[in-house]
Amino acid sequence: MNTQTTSNRAAPRELSREEIEKQFRYAEQVAAIHKQNGRVGESAPRCFVQTFGCQQNEADSERIAGLAILMGYTITHDPAEAKLILVNTCAVREHAEKKALSIIGQYKHLKDADPEVIIGVGGCMVTQQHRADQLKRSYPYVSFVFDTASIHTLPELVAGILAGRGRKFFVGGEGNIAEGIPTHREIAYKAWLSVMYGCNNFCSYCIVPYTRGRERSRTPDAILAEARQLIADGAKDITLLGQNVNSYGRDLGDTTFAELIDAVANLEGDFRLRFMTSHPKDASDELIEVMAKNEKIVRHFHLPLQSGSDNILSRMNRRYTAEKYYGIVEKLRSAMPDISLSSDIIVGFPGERSEDFEATMDMLRRVRYDAIFSFIYSPRKGTPAAEMTDQVPHDISTARFERMLALQNEISLARNQRFVGRELRVLAEEISHGDATKVTGRGDSPRPIHFAADPGVIGQFVNVKITAADTFSLSAEQI
Repeated sequence: MNTQTTSNRAAPRELSREEIEKQFRYAEQVAAIHKQNGRVGESAPRCFVQTFGCQQNEADSERIAGLAILMGYTITHDPAEAKLILVNTCAVREHAEKKALSIIGQYKHLKDADPEVIIGVGGCMVTQQHRADQLKRSYPYVSFVFDTASIHTLPELVAGILAGRGRKFFVGGEGNIAEGIPTHREIAYKAWLSVMYGCNNFCSYCIVPYTRGRERSRTPDAILAEARQLIADGAKDITLLGQNVNSYGRDLGDTTFAELIDAVANLEGDFRLRFMTSHPKDASDELIEVMAKNEKIVRHFHLPLQSGSDNILSRMNRRYTAEKYYGIVEKLRSAMPDISLSSDIIVGFPGERSEDFEATMDMLRRVRYDAIFSFIYSPRKGTPAAEMTDQVPHDISTARFERMLALQNEISLARNQRFVGRELRVLAEEISHGDATKVTGRGDSPRPIHFAADPGVIGQFVNVKITAADTFSLSAEQI
């Protein structure tokens, strides 16, 4: 079978309508093949989409599923039922890549049992040339890869495989913004809304600028149009996404992120608005003012710290100091005293000394986060930090990590207890995983709230009174 590898590095641009319609024609070709084979309606072939990684990957997978439906597939949650298996990968940590490769390896038996099964791999991992080459060389049952900026080419890739044109490993679609791609959201009342792609920060540990490319913003008109449609379709919880939303609009020149979120929040409808992720060096006073004045924007700010040590922050190329960071926290709490704060923290970064780690612990005590997402440093091939010689031994990193979690758990419990006795408006989101008689909802705080309720309230705002708090969740009764 012929194998093709292509590279198409390009400057950031929005794809033309003709380019998108070309892909829609490929989708029609695929759907026509299914129809000719009698695979329509209940007999339609099924597509399984597996997602690893961040909220941006989840948003990408909704577009992947939307394109699959356009090609005549129905969505399944069982890969054994699927004729098309699409794996959307993550590259933030090596563990995520190894897990994805292991899962892809397990799909070999499905291809062996049914040669008609098509397996494609996309996402950040395959944007790295060495991973694309590895899949091409060591996973012969994978038919194609597509990078994060080439999701729109899925119809062409699938059509090519069905036509017998051989495997294709596309790397280098950097810069593309594809508007008008159909989206399949399984939960109508919650939605991701991407406002920009890529990152220009080049933190020394991070692979994202290499896998998702440079920053490129969608136009305000496109974002507002999508937001209006989401609200009309019943979305009550909308999260604006970007690798660094605070940088939104710099490539457009005439709109800041604060202006954008203000415009979205002022759309008609009963919904609430979130955003992530913010870089502290770009967190503006204007954004804090917009949050404080608009009740539709939740009182939660995810502000990655990464380290409380100026020494480590400099080595990370974060471009702020611990005191500048804490100044932002003070401004947030001055404008919104009850705001919930969460953060990302890396333990064991190269060169981290005991005093550097203690500076991070001190910052936790000062800020008192509601929650943190913490990680032991993982070297990423191709990043400057991976080449640093003073890597921290794993046993030291692990011991520090456990100490930090113990401290944060104490703080999280105390922060959660402030809600006991309060009445909150929450969005009922799902049946509780731990108790089928309860519903899990969420208010402004990132913590889940469990309360007894009829499942019919799912997807609706309800009022609850908080009755108890633990480290990771709140308990309530419906009012």
